[in-house]
Amino acid sequence: MADNQSRPRDEAMDEWKIGRKVSELRQKKNLTLNDLATKTGIEKNLLADIEKGNYMPPVATLITISKALNVGMGYFFKEQDVPEKISITRSHERMRLERRPHHQAGEVDYIYEVLETKNPDRHMEPLFVEFRPMETKEMVFNRHEGEEFLYLVEGTLEFRTNERAETLSPGDSLYFQSSVNHSFRALNDAPAKAVVVVWSER
Repeated sequence: MADNQSRPRDEAMDEWKIGRKVSELRQKKNLTLNDLATKTGIEKNLLADIEKGNYMPPVATLITISKALNVGMGYFFKEQDVPEKISITRSHERMRLERRPHHQAGEVDYIYEVLETKNPDRHMEPLFVEFRPMETKEMVFNRHEGEEFLYLVEGTLEFRTNERAETLSPGDSLYFQSSVNHSFRALNDAPAKAVVVVWSER
């Protein structure tokens, strides 16, 4: 693999053992899958698939799980337990994560790369996200606690809530409360790429 490429989804899933970390932390807190399902509102079967490594959860789902387990989302991507005051993530250290081919229709359909892997206690989650073109009826809306900032780098992106729809062009930015029911889709039959920062208070 070339040094300037991020690590692919399956390698990242295996290397970072996201599902195993969820399972170990859940058990450490003496929670059953049913308990975690109740705390998060996420179906038990989906949580089981996450723990088995069969499902790469979207950002909103990981944030919901991390808050229920009283850790930051960065816990699941940490390289070390001791946070650094200054950390650098090289381009080849980034991880490209996306849904698996057998996922059902109606799931969040985007690719994201984790841009910071050194600090497990961070409150901001910097991501590079690739949104795919889709029909309006295919858009999946979600909400979670926190705030989000998006800077569009490439393509044309539509941001939708229950009340409004906005079209973003390269160079445009967006800041919103994550509790607003929202969704994105790329327009013009080409992916849209953006730098996204998600902030969530534990």
